[in-house]
Amino acid sequence: MIKIIAGGKKSSGWVLDAVNEYEKRLKKPFNISWEILDEDKLEKRLEKWDFKPNQVIILADERGKNISSPELSDKLTKIFNSSSEAVIIIGGAFGVSEEVRNKADFIWSFSRLVFPHMLMRIMMVEQIYRAQEISVGGKYHHE
Repeated sequence: MIKIIAGGKKSSGWVLDAVNEYEKRLKKPFNISWEILDEDKLEKRLEKWDFKPNQVIILADERGKNISSPELSDKLTKIFNSSSEAVIIIGGAFGVSEEVRNKADFIWSFSRLVFPHMLMRIMMVEQIYRAQEISVGGKYHHE
């Protein structure tokens, strides 16, 4: 399972529709759960850093490493094969603290551009679905 912790407001109708469309296609271990917190609660949650040793923490941040969809698929598959759980953090409007950045196992950049939180949620779940399809040899992703 992939747990996504996201800062910001709850998703609105059009975002939920798009996210749900991809979520219903996901199968274990690529299925996801969401924890959406307002900015203050997200910051406090991350200050505690109560993640377990078997959780691999991926931070979505424009200052991270840009990887391809096949590379994401490979990274997630390796996490699952090591009996670990992937946790993806989407920071708040002003990102996360340097301390959180330093604690993350991997910092993943979709782009050097900054995207709105609602759009990022859709893009995130679509990329997870694409990673799943690459992993199983599906036809969704083609090079």
